[in-house]
Amino acid sequence: MKETKFIEQNQKKWQRFEELYKSKSNDPEELSDLYMDVTDDLSYAQTFYKRRTVRVYLNKLAQTVYTGVHKQKGESISRFIDVWRVSLPLEIYRSRKSLLFALIAFVVYALIGVATTMVDPDFPRVVLGDYYVDMTIENIQNGNPLKIYEDNDQTRMFIEITTNNMKVAFLTFFVGFFFTIGTHILLFSNGVMLGAFQYFFHAKGLLITSFLGIWIHGAFEISAIVLAGGAGITAGNGLLFPKSYTRLQSLQLSTKRGLKIMMSLVPFIIAAGFLESFVTANYQDLPEWSKWALIFTSFGIILFFYVFYPLYVARKYPELIEKEEVGNFIDRGNFNFFQIRSVGEVLADSFRMYRFIFEKLSRIVLSLLAPIIGVILILQTLNHYDLQRTEYWYDWMSQLEFIMGYCFINLQDYIVFGVWTLLLTFLFTSIYWCISVVNEPFRWGALFTFQKQKFIGVWIGSLLFGLCVLGCLTLPWFFVFIILFIAPFFFINGALMAFDPASFKTRVLKGGKFSKRQYGNSLLTLGILIVITAIVVQPIAFYLSIHESWSDEPTMRDLLDMMADFVKRVAYIFNADALVWSNLFRQIVYVIFLLGIIPLYIITMTFVYFNEREKSEALGLHKAFEKFGKRSNIKETKEDFE
Repeated sequence: MKETKFIEQNQKKWQRFEELYKSKSNDPEELSDLYMDVTDDLSYAQTFYKRRTVRVYLNKLAQTVYTGVHKQKGESISRFIDVWRVSLPLEIYRSRKSLLFALIAFVVYALIGVATTMVDPDFPRVVLGDYYVDMTIENIQNGNPLKIYEDNDQTRMFIEITTNNMKVAFLTFFVGFFFTIGTHILLFSNGVMLGAFQYFFHAKGLLITSFLGIWIHGAFEISAIVLAGGAGITAGNGLLFPKSYTRLQSLQLSTKRGLKIMMSLVPFIIAAGFLESFVTANYQDLPEWSKWALIFTSFGIILFFYVFYPLYVARKYPELIEKEEVGNFIDRGNFNFFQIRSVGEVLADSFRMYRFIFEKLSRIVLSLLAPIIGVILILQTLNHYDLQRTEYWYDWMSQLEFIMGYCFINLQDYIVFGVWTLLLTFLFTSIYWCISVVNEPFRWGALFTFQKQKFIGVWIGSLLFGLCVLGCLTLPWFFVFIILFIAPFFFINGALMAFDPASFKTRVLKGGKFSKRQYGNSLLTLGILIVITAIVVQPIAFYLSIHESWSDEPTMRDLLDMMADFVKRVAYIFNADALVWSNLFRQIVYVIFLLGIIPLYIITMTFVYFNEREKSEALGLHKAFEKFGKRSNIKETKEDFE
C-alpha cells in the first residue's frame, strides 16, 4: 500500500484517538481499542515507511500514551531507603574483591612504613616533614603528645578537616581512572605515613596513647580512605577488564558503581571530621573505656555496613546479585559527513567520534608513539639535568619547553623539536585515518598506506596552526589574544589536506578559502574547546599550578603536585636528585594530557572542514541526485539507508 493511501484510510481513527486521550475520556474500552489499532498501524509503518513522516507521527502518538500510563512518580523517601537497604549493599558486595584488595594493599603499605622506620628512625621526617616531627617531639616532652589536635576554634577545625578528608577520599577514587595507578600511589602514600607515624610513637613508648587518641576519628577516616581506594580500583578495573563491553562502556558502568560506594562514604567522612574536632581534641579528659568504646563502635559500624550487611543482602536476594545495571549503549557509529552541523552538533559529534576511534587510536599511540616519546623524555632530562633541579613558575610551560625542545638551548633541542613535528603529524594523520575507517576493522597496512599518501600534506597543512600554538606558549601573554584570533585562519587546513581528493596546489588554495568562510565557527569552537580543556585539566594539574621562586609550595595545589611530592619522598629514600625525578614524572603526566586532548581538537577541526565542504560543494546533494528515481513509493530500499 502506498503511504498516501495508508494515511487516508486511518487518518480519522488517529484523530479520534488523539481527541479521546486529550479529553481524558471516560470510555476506556474505546480508547483501549483505538490504542491497539494505533500500535498495529505503527508496526505496519515501521515495516514499510521507516523513513516517512507517518512513522514518526505514529511512534510519537503511541509513545505519549505509553509514557503517560507508565509514568513514574517522584522519588519518595521509601525509594531513598531502598537504595541504602538493598541497592547500595549489593553494589558493595559486587565490588568486594576490589575493596578487599585495597585493604590488603593499604595494610602492606603501612607495614612498609613500620619496617622502614625500624631500620631508619629518621624516616618519619621524610614522609611527615621535619616541622611535624619536631613539633610532636616537643609535645611529647611537654607531656601532651597529641596536642596538635587541640584547637580553640573547633568549628573552624571541623570544616577544614572535613573538607581536606573529602578531598583526599575523592582524589583517591578519581585517580583510579588512570588504570588504578593513581589510587595505589595515594594508598601507598597514606599507608606508609600511617605506619611510620604509629611506629614513631611506639619507639617513644606511647603506642597505646597515640592509638587511643588517633583512632577515635581514625577508624572512620582511615576506613574511608581505604574504601575510597577500593571504589577507585572498581572504577579503574572497568578500563582494564572490559569483558564483553568496549573499554569506554565498561568504564562508564564501573564508574557508576564506584561513585555509589563513594557517596556512601560521605556521612562517615563527616563523622570523622566531627570526632577529630570535638572529641579527639579533648582526648585527655576522656576516660580510657570511652575511647576504646568509640574506636570499637566506629569499626563495628564500618564492618557492619561494608562487610556483614552486604553479605546478608546478597544471601537474601541472590537473584539480584547478577542483575547488574546495564547501560543504554546505542550503536551510533554511522556518521554523515555530508551534512551541515551547528557548533553544538560539531562538538557533540566530535566527542562521539572520539569514543568510536579511541581503541584504534590507543593501539597506534601505545605501539608506535609512546616508546619514541619515552626515549625523548629521558634524553631531554639528561640534556637539561641541571635545569631540572628546580621547580618553575608556571611549571607546565617550562616542562613543555624541555620536552619538545623549543627552549632551543643546544643542538639536541633543535633535533628534538624537529622530531616532535614529525610525531605530531603522524598522530594527526592517524586520527584522520581512524575517522575515515571509523566502522572498519583495524589494519596496520591500511594505516601506513594512508600515512604514505597524506603525511606530507598534513604536515604542511598543520604547520601554520602549529606555529600559532607555539606562539601562545612562547610569546608574552599579551600576544596570546592576538594569536587566538589568527589561529582560526589555519584551523581546518590539516583536515582538508587529509580528506580532499584534489591536487596539492588546489588544496592549498582551497584551504585559504574554506578557513576564511569558517572563521567564526572555528573561533567559537576553539574557544569552547579551550574552556573545556581548562575546566577538565585544572583539578588534576595545569595552568594554576604556580611555584613561587621563594617556595616549593605552589600557589594552588593540585593532584599532580601531591603525586610529584610523593615521587620526591621516594627519591629522597634512595638519595637521588628528588626534583629531577619529580619533574620527569610531571613531564610524563603532561605528555599523557597532550596525547589525550589533541585528538579532540583534530576531530573537531575535521567536522568543521566537512561543514564548509558541504556548504561550498554540496556533495551530499549530488549523492542524493544520484539516487533520484531509484527509491520505491511502496517500501524502502537500500538507497534510503545510504
